[in-house]
Amino acid sequence: MATRHLSRSIVMQSLYEWDFFDKKRNLKEILERNIKEFGPGLKDTSFIYQIIENILNHLLEIDKIIEKAAPEWPLKQINIVDRNILRIGLSELLYGKKEEVPPKVAINEAIELAKSFGGESSGKFVNGVLGTVFKEIEKEK
Repeated sequence: MATRHLSRSIVMQSLYEWDFFDKKRNLKEILERNIKEFGPGLKDTSFIYQIIENILNHLLEIDKIIEKAAPEWPLKQINIVDRNILRIGLSELLYGKKEEVPPKVAINEAIELAKSFGGESSGKFVNGVLGTVFKEIEKEK
């Protein structure tokens, strides 16, 4: 598994646990445990922390964007896996380093996470939401 894909998987699993327990557990501790468990050979974890930092710094904005892009789905009704994959995808799309991860790569990676960890329709749902946001970003340019 590619390093960045593994990093995103660790971020998703960590966010899942953090969100599942209503954000009452220490995300840093969850992250460190998951890095040891799922990425024991991972030498550079800076990408993991970059994604987490972007999500935490912009969580309210990201969640509002999800609600706007998926108006029929209140945030709490979105499957916890899909919700956190969207947070990862949006953090990369909106706040990531575009020269390192172009927007279409961020979207495709989120779709792959959804296919791996989500339900039957997760890939389509994530693609739809991130595609909508990407089109809005392109319109504004």
